[in-house]
Amino acid sequence: MDAQQIAQVTDMMYALRNPAGLPTYPIIFVALGVLTFAMHILFVQLLLGTSLVALYAAYNNHPLWRRLGAAMIDVAKVSVSVAIVIGVAPLLFVQVVYDPQWYTSNVLSADWVISFIILLILAYWAMYYFYFQNYKREDKTAQPKSRWSLIVSMALMLVVGFIMHSLTTQMLHPELWQSWYSNQGKLDFSGSQLHAYNPWRFAFFISMAIPVTGAMLVTYRRFKSVRSDADHTYLNFAAEVGKKWILVGSIISFVLYVAWMASLPETAGNFATSFWGILGGLGVIGYALWAQIRLRGEAKFCSYMALPMALVIGLIVATSREVLRYDILNGFFNYNFFDYKIVMDWYSTGLFFLTFALVGGSVLAYFLTIAWKAGQTVGVYTPSATVNKMGTVAIWIMVLWMIQFFAVGFYIWAK
Repeated sequence: MDAQQIAQVTDMMYALRNPAGLPTYPIIFVALGVLTFAMHILFVQLLLGTSLVALYAAYNNHPLWRRLGAAMIDVAKVSVSVAIVIGVAPLLFVQVVYDPQWYTSNVLSADWVISFIILLILAYWAMYYFYFQNYKREDKTAQPKSRWSLIVSMALMLVVGFIMHSLTTQMLHPELWQSWYSNQGKLDFSGSQLHAYNPWRFAFFISMAIPVTGAMLVTYRRFKSVRSDADHTYLNFAAEVGKKWILVGSIISFVLYVAWMASLPETAGNFATSFWGILGGLGVIGYALWAQIRLRGEAKFCSYMALPMALVIGLIVATSREVLRYDILNGFFNYNFFDYKIVMDWYSTGLFFLTFALVGGSVLAYFLTIAWKAGQTVGVYTPSATVNKMGTVAIWIMVLWMIQFFAVGFYIWAK
């Protein structure tokens, strides 16, 4: 592209901006987007990896694999819920900061955007069908039934992930938008096509499910080992599988990351050999090295750090991904979201952080405490007075939040 064509694309993106501006500084939305994306993709990778464990176990006659599959399908179905809830946040932040690029990409592939929700629901149903067909019964080592439903669930999850991958890729090719909806003079408003994708990028993020699930298995061993009825033969088996998955998965992911960097478009410039491009790859392979050092000797079965470290690696990759996006839009097309008009709204900004810290923090603390205590208790868990008080406080905080929400709404309406 020559300078005039680049300038036309840049002007188009600026013209598509929301004239209302942003309620606070763009860097806040970008930072929160990176953080929440790392959390979201961690649970996406967990649901894929633990589903894979459950699927392999369903076709394996070894009793330890059968038990592990039954445990991991529980993790998978919870991870789907968490991934969906957390996934709303980075999506909202992208819509705020990259609204010209994101909305254009969605309109160009509108049918796929709509089908995203439908396919996700079907994948969720298929996973629960498999679960209720098999793991509501007492014998966790029996031959699983309806294994096809878990295959369908995983396939649909991958399709859903590919749709989001394609939409994200399309937003970084503004120079091609016009040719996508105007082919040889014929306008295409159907939204029936996915126009851009990078198979190496998609494969990289999917492959990270292997080391992340390995981290889950190591953490699972540590969590369950303190119970008086712990079966250490089974738990040691789970941890050994987890260590292998961390090592092998990290190597696979590193190779795919290098392939992704090698296949970046011309608009990315020299990002692949830049500090941020190299850092992402070092983070992935560094996780394998950390695991080999940390998870050895007695510590190989006794580390809660495996899963948090996976999140740290996810944050590094998410940061590199965001810098790549900025380098393409700003470095090549001269589109800078930092010069977005700001119309400061202290109430909405403050409400967001208070909601995140107080409402989210109190509810999450209560749920995590209940899950932690119940998982380490033999038989039926009875919450203590302190835990019950945590639940009461969380409920009152949510009630007060709803009261102020409607009170402010009615006040503005009355004015």
